[in-house]
Amino acid sequence: MRLFINIVLGLLVIAYPFAVYFGIRYFEPWKIAALLIGVLALRLTYGSGRALGNGPAAVAGILFCGLAVWRNDLLTLRFYPVVMNGAMLTLFAWSLVRSPTVIERLARLRHPDLPPVGVAYTRRVTQVWCGFFVLNGGIALATALWSSFEVWSLYNGLIAYLLMGVLFAGEYWVRIRTQKHAG
Repeated sequence: MRLFINIVLGLLVIAYPFAVYFGIRYFEPWKIAALLIGVLALRLTYGSGRALGNGPAAVAGILFCGLAVWRNDLLTLRFYPVVMNGAMLTLFAWSLVRSPTVIERLARLRHPDLPPVGVAYTRRVTQVWCGFFVLNGGIALATALWSSFEVWSLYNGLIAYLLMGVLFAGEYWVRIRTQKHAG
């Protein structure tokens, strides 16, 4: 049941830009932000990955949505993806300073005895993700400030997730290739 809850809550968080896009026609911005606070609070309470740092990102989201409730304007709602990219960048970058890195923690779930070469690889992957969050957060900021609501929704609700998927798939492909050469 916990897995089902995590999946549903994750999908709700991912659907945020589209929820804003369609919801703004029927609801004031503060109501959409309040709903997201509820989803993030449930994710914080029931969600997996708190040990990997998802808790601070959820707390950052809740605090930001509190601001969005208070301001009750559409522009503030558009900054949520920027805040989330900033939270993830902070989490990943901090893990580079205070080992183990986020990616190493994930790798150790499957390979508890990760060799030094694996630790070095996970550190590099964490750096790549930091670069992704900088770039993606910058584009999210640009779409929030200077694009139409439709472009903002399309980028933050679809394109950004496709780019994450490409990065995941590319990293997996590189990992498989390097493991074949190492083994």
